[in-house]
Amino acid sequence: MNARKIQSVVVRLIRDESGAEVMEYVLIAGLIIVGTIATIAGLGTKVLGRWTSVKNSSL
Repeated sequence: MNARKIQSVVVRLIRDESGAEVMEYVLIAGLIIVGTIATIAGLGTKVLGRWTSVKNSSL
């Protein structure tokens, strides 16, 4: 795709009301995904620490 065609598509999406609605859903989904990843990353470290503690205490 050339730059002119991309610009045309972006301008149409900005002017189109339904495009804005879709973008809102995409942003919400993105925030949910980022929050989920952050939660899993934070809990994953704690779970790994707990498993290591249990493993070392049983030896």
